[in-house]
Amino acid sequence: MPKIISQSIVGYKVKADEKPVEEKKQSAEIVQMHESVARPEMLLGSTYKVKTPLSDHALYMTINDIVLNPGTEHELRRPFEIFINSKNMDHFQWVVALTRVISAVFRKGGDCTFLAEELKAVFDPKGGYFKPGGKFMPSLVAEIGDAIESHLKMIGLLEDPGLDEHQQALVNEKRKEYESLQQQGNATGYNGDYPEGAQMCNKCMTKAAVLMDGCMTCLSCGDSKCG
Repeated sequence: MPKIISQSIVGYKVKADEKPVEEKKQSAEIVQMHESVARPEMLLGSTYKVKTPLSDHALYMTINDIVLNPGTEHELRRPFEIFINSKNMDHFQWVVALTRVISAVFRKGGDCTFLAEELKAVFDPKGGYFKPGGKFMPSLVAEIGDAIESHLKMIGLLEDPGLDEHQQALVNEKRKEYESLQQQGNATGYNGDYPEGAQMCNKCMTKAAVLMDGCMTCLSCGDSKCG
């Protein structure tokens, strides 16, 4: 029997079927690098050969990386551990100590890019050396830091600014100008990538600075005392 309305209607609403409210699924937790991250069974690795005039045997440096949040927009490749091997046992103790400290910093999480700069600033009291191509290395430790820096750039943790198109165009122009002088017999020949007798550039630490137009100009980075 229908209900009789005895009072004035002042408003109304449609009664919906009562259904339990589904809780929104929480997005997967983003994993950041920290000490508690377990080592996977397999890691991605890159090996770098470090050959210096200080030793007859090369160092082989392997950096293994862990991939965090694989398959998601938060995927990140981070260095996890480092190993250095060589037939030369003269540096065995400090090499082992260095690799353990670096690996601990990698696994600690946070910004680890400072390691490269700190290691590159280590100078050997006996003097440094020039790598093939003319780049100066103040010590073997500095070259290890240089290799770590290259690796961090490769996996995207460090940006490689390089030369912009205008700077590269300037360097190419200067190289062509110098080669033209060489053909005219007014310049020395090349020893490797840069001319013989080139001086070390204070900006990029490469033996590529030559005297042109009355001032020193670097054929590697384009730095010039003329401005």
